[in-house]
Amino acid sequence: MSGFWIMLTGALVASCCGILGCFLILRRMALVGDAISHSVLPGIVIAFLISGSRDSFFMLFGAAIIGFVTVFLIQMFQNSGVQSDASIGVVFTSLFAVGVLLVSLNAKHVDLDLDCVLYGEIAYVQWNQISVAGMEIGPKAVWLLGITLFIIVAIIALFYKQFKLCAFDPALAAAIGIPVALFHYVLMGLVSMATVSSFESVGAILVVGLLIVPPATAYLLTDRLGMMIVLSLIIGVISSVAGYYTAAALDASIAGCMVCVAGVLFLFAFLFSPTHGLVTRKLRQRTTATREAY
Repeated sequence: MSGFWIMLTGALVASCCGILGCFLILRRMALVGDAISHSVLPGIVIAFLISGSRDSFFMLFGAAIIGFVTVFLIQMFQNSGVQSDASIGVVFTSLFAVGVLLVSLNAKHVDLDLDCVLYGEIAYVQWNQISVAGMEIGPKAVWLLGITLFIIVAIIALFYKQFKLCAFDPALAAAIGIPVALFHYVLMGLVSMATVSSFESVGAILVVGLLIVPPATAYLLTDRLGMMIVLSLIIGVISSVAGYYTAAALDASIAGCMVCVAGVLFLFAFLFSPTHGLVTRKLRQRTTATREAY
């Protein structure tokens, strides 16, 4: 049963991150996802210090606030003439350093240490169960990620056309009256939620992999956003299941193996994608040259 909960948790993390990652890639904002996943750390620590609890609600709230601050600062620096990559790097490294400092100074004797924040441990999710009327109904991480996924799916489904248009042509979206800035911040808030919900299971570093690699793989396989999201979900689930069994065979990190499997799938897509694959293009060029020679 423990294997089921681990694979389910991994699939939920990959699903939450995969849906949002598609929009980040289309908007050329992959590094913003990396920035948010690291810079929300001070929000988590401050929420813990104020509330004295590791309750997920307080951590989500604190991380969401810092996530919005991160996006606001990056946008402000870009509007002031700072290069995009430089503004992202300055903001997320500075806020992440502040978070690490707060952890080391104020949370030395609680389970909010650097290993937990940076790496996570998905194998432990089964031990933190939720009890109702004395009956265990499943791990806390599964319920938290399930609720987060429901919120993400609901918001994306309700405003799919707006998010799609903002991703492909923000100028046109603004011209027809869509509040582009509002949907930008909503997307960043959802990224913050997905990141924090995944901290205890895979950690901040591996969240970045699941946020980018499955959507990037799907991007190589299709030119349609709807299909890209579906493929991203499928790739994420496959990575979670195959990663678990790979980790069991190698006696290695489960979360690490999940992202490594996702990386292998990306490599196959990069080489053999019907449209964008490197090997496929070479074969097509060779076939074309042969036909022209005859």
